[in-house]
Amino acid sequence: MLAYRFRDIEAAEDALGDALREALERWTTDGVPESPEAWLTVVAKNRLRERARRRTTAEDPRVTGALTEMVCSLDGERRAAVDHRLDLMFVCAHPSIDPAIRTPLMLQTVLGLDAARIGDAFFVSGATMGQRLVRAKQKIRDARVPFDPPDARELAPRLHAVLEGIYAAFGVGWSLGVETPESSTAEGQGAERMDEEALFLARLLADLLPSEPEALGLLALMTFSHARRKARFDDSGAFVPLAHHDVSRWDRDSIVSAERTLLRAASLRQPGPFQLEAAIQSAHCQRLFSGNTPWSAIAILYEVLNRNAPTVATLVAHAASLAELGRYEEAEARLASAATANVESYAPYWVVVDHIAVLRGDVDPERSALRHAISLTRAPALRRYLEAKWTSDAKR
Repeated sequence: MLAYRFRDIEAAEDALGDALREALERWTTDGVPESPEAWLTVVAKNRLRERARRRTTAEDPRVTGALTEMVCSLDGERRAAVDHRLDLMFVCAHPSIDPAIRTPLMLQTVLGLDAARIGDAFFVSGATMGQRLVRAKQKIRDARVPFDPPDARELAPRLHAVLEGIYAAFGVGWSLGVETPESSTAEGQGAERMDEEALFLARLLADLLPSEPEALGLLALMTFSHARRKARFDDSGAFVPLAHHDVSRWDRDSIVSAERTLLRAASLRQPGPFQLEAAIQSAHCQRLFSGNTPWSAIAILYEVLNRNAPTVATLVAHAASLAELGRYEEAEARLASAATANVESYAPYWVVVDHIAVLRGDVDPERSALRHAISLTRAPALRRYLEAKWTSDAKR
């Protein structure tokens, strides 16, 4: 919100940091104010206002105008925040910004994730990701990237990057949920908030752009996944993979809603990767109604998706679906194509390598692939699941 209003991401982050430091000093003696968020916002605005006074109008004539338009009411801030978050995401998708850093930039500046968490999602160290983000913000400042929402001509080229950013936030929320399934903990609540925040932004974008099939496809994709969240752990807190979910824990109404959204997208007859991924999740959800998973349909959908928009994740998932059909040589060929990218630190790749070997009866006694996957897995519940799989398979 502050970054959008003041047209300077770094300055807004610094100002909020100053406000938090002042809060630590003052709240310990004065007590926590009735509206902590409003207090922090006002203090951060004052810091930005002080900095703005030290800058000349010639340097950025929009600053003084922005200052006079600031709304001090917390309710007003909240009403405006949603639109400004989307506006800022479209700023992060500006053509002058390196495509590789657009999504990480959105995750930090709009959704507040730290560089370490973003680095985990992109398989780089937190320090490396932090340096990339700093350079990107400096480029936005030095190139005077406009903070105004894109016009109709600029919207389409930036839309996919914004959809990717929202989906990445949803993926981080899923990862946090696997790490900390207990919603009673601060971390578990943070995972739920991240999921809900990403879903809210997806719904908002789909409402604002009802004729954009990929916006509808993303909303359907996320809704299918979110509908299954209560089945990811059993009553003891153990992780349960999708193929073994208790479907009675799935949210039937959400799945039906996602199906309607996907049909709306399909009716526009402009297929895209998010719609294809949503169709794959729809196929998985058919087990709720039929009792079976249509692996042949899933494999076909992955074939189409990877023909047009391959990623390491979709190539590995395609291999897994082919293995379920007993098509092991094709599955291994898919893994080989995925291996041309950086899979050394991608745990699902090694899980599927091991799974195919087990299905073929060609098991490495050391289970080196699975052991490598376990070493890469930070989430305790998921690591315990993989360790149990290693033990149970070894007893067969």
